[in-house]
Amino acid sequence: MMAKTLVLAEKPSVGKELARVLGCTGGRNGYIEGSQYIVTWALGHLVTLADPDAYDKKWEKWDMADLPMLPEQMKLVVIPESRKQYQTVAGLLKRPDVTELVIATDAGREGELVARWILQKAGWKGKTRRLWISSQTDRAIREGFRNLRPAEEYDSLFRSARARSEADWLVGLNVTRALTCKWGAQLSAGRVQTPTLALITRREEEIRRFVPREFWGIAAKLPGFTAYWRDAKGNASLFDRQKAEELAAKLKGKDAVLVRVEKSWKQTPPPAAYDLTELQRDANKKYAYSAKETLSLMQSLYEQHKLLTYPRTDSRYIPEDVVPTLGERLRSCMTDVYKPLAQEIYRKRPYQTRYLVNNAKVTDHHAIIPTEEQPSLYHLSGPERNIYDLAVRRFLAVLLPPFEYEELKLTLNIGGETFVARGRHVINPGWRAAYDRSFSPEEETEDSDEGEQSLPDLRQGDRLKITALSLRPGKTAPPARYTEASLLTAMEHPAASVSDKSLSRILEETSGLGTPATRADIIEKLFSSFYIERRGKELVPTSKGIQLVELVPEELRSAALTARWEDSLADIARGKGSDRRFVEDMRDYAADLVRQVKASEKTYRHDNQTRSPCPECGKMLLRVKGKRGEMLVCPDRECGYRRSLSQVTNARCPNCHKKMELRGEGERQMFVCACGYREKLADFKDRRAKAGANKREVQKYLAGQDEPTGSSAMADAMARWLEAKEKQ
Repeated sequence: MMAKTLVLAEKPSVGKELARVLGCTGGRNGYIEGSQYIVTWALGHLVTLADPDAYDKKWEKWDMADLPMLPEQMKLVVIPESRKQYQTVAGLLKRPDVTELVIATDAGREGELVARWILQKAGWKGKTRRLWISSQTDRAIREGFRNLRPAEEYDSLFRSARARSEADWLVGLNVTRALTCKWGAQLSAGRVQTPTLALITRREEEIRRFVPREFWGIAAKLPGFTAYWRDAKGNASLFDRQKAEELAAKLKGKDAVLVRVEKSWKQTPPPAAYDLTELQRDANKKYAYSAKETLSLMQSLYEQHKLLTYPRTDSRYIPEDVVPTLGERLRSCMTDVYKPLAQEIYRKRPYQTRYLVNNAKVTDHHAIIPTEEQPSLYHLSGPERNIYDLAVRRFLAVLLPPFEYEELKLTLNIGGETFVARGRHVINPGWRAAYDRSFSPEEETEDSDEGEQSLPDLRQGDRLKITALSLRPGKTAPPARYTEASLLTAMEHPAASVSDKSLSRILEETSGLGTPATRADIIEKLFSSFYIERRGKELVPTSKGIQLVELVPEELRSAALTARWEDSLADIARGKGSDRRFVEDMRDYAADLVRQVKASEKTYRHDNQTRSPCPECGKMLLRVKGKRGEMLVCPDRECGYRRSLSQVTNARCPNCHKKMELRGEGERQMFVCACGYREKLADFKDRRAKAGANKREVQKYLAGQDEPTGSSAMADAMARWLEAKEKQ
């Protein structure tokens, strides 16, 4: 009997690609077999931590008297929905001809957990090696299999992942049950989710407390440019209108004398290559994609199209051993609008890598860069093309020299007052050549309108006529609400959002809230729990979210505490910390949180309660705003009833072409557009049928309708229509 190696991938799509490269052609139910390798896969997690009732039957019921739940030993169970695939994998592990296993799940903390829990549950004790690659190209896979590492080298990564999962079970389940039982509402909390929500609610409170102040600036229009008033300290605003008007009146009719001309050469280095968080930020700024959407698009570009390297990275640099591959990566970029610049960089070897290469700053995976795979851009969807565009432009930019310019500052005297004008003369566009005017990775500055003007060639002592003098009124602005882009920044660097200096110092030394791989899911959880909602790009806390932050124990709101936990997990992954000690600390912490919730005398009020009783349990339903529309939900967690009131669909208005909402129930369902257009669902179906819409086209209207409504009237109606169409 010939010995074979079993390869365990994380997803079927990846498993099939590995099988193709390894020459496995014998397709079976749940695996693909070849002469040397058998490739199988998980479906994400196949094994997870057991629910509370697996430890004690009394924990089946949510009762405050039974808290905290602190099992002596955490148990693993097979996820019921994926039991069949688990049995397939477990059966392969028991085959007598399988003598070795290769872990080929995602090369990261969570991917390691996926594989190790399966092996632990199945009782595998055989030889195990690890495939660790940063791209899914054929070459990367072949090189990865030539350089497999002993699985023991990644034991610390597994211990970190297991500690994270057990800590989330202990803290999340105990506090969620305590909050729900105490206040009779569907409330949940977690060691990362709650501090993130606290950032949003704290910002909202700052906005509500903010009192705007009116101010005035003074602008002097001169031949070819504009100068702006400054006081002795360099301030540009006056908060006394009368003084501003008096000053402007005093200066009218005066000439300006140029008292100082300052020229300075400056340069701006290119931005570092992308890690996941930075890419999610830019995708939200430019395309309004959510963090979750961007990660999904990145996974597609990595796994399916093989055009970009591993997305779940927190590094913005590459190691020296990747430098020899840059030529081929540049050649892969020689297409479409990127071709001229990629060719120019390719010709000017050796490459400018001082801003890209740094071994010390590379963690498990290097920065996100293009692979050597030649792209077929027409095979990409529009959103995939947008993400690829961001990644390629950043890759080209970081290989270009700094942006060089001469900054010019003119200081003028007008009637004894100081006015300043700033300008910039570009010497070498450098890395800016990689970007068009529609988007720049540089942050906007308050004086950007003053800094970008072109200044004439003048000399000290020149006397200039003022063509116009005007007051510039304004108001101080409150702090901006978070967008997903700025929230990701705050999660990565929470110190910047904390005013307490001692707390800020702690946060500066820690790694932030969550990891690049988990932040998108945390934000999505806040939406699905109805703690936050979107207003345009802004994230606004709901009454439920604001009250929750007030109800949870103060320590659980602490960004500093959570960031320190993430650092502890990172230390465990590096082999420098104890996972058992960390979990024991979390057990004590969970017990203390439950005690605080039990002793609390605070109250919770449903601000969104309706007069409609739940048809299942009779409790009054709550009106909530989900990501895609409004719905009624039952406040009783065990009931769980929910009904859609309106959904933003992908059906376009025939007048203004905006997405329409579907409102109402049964025969009264109607599409409604913000422009005023209305159309009954029945009429919509007739119109689409007459237009010759096929099944796939109609399904496009349903795409993205993933709000957990339980019973979507639109989905039911569309399903019935599609079924009728198929029978015709």
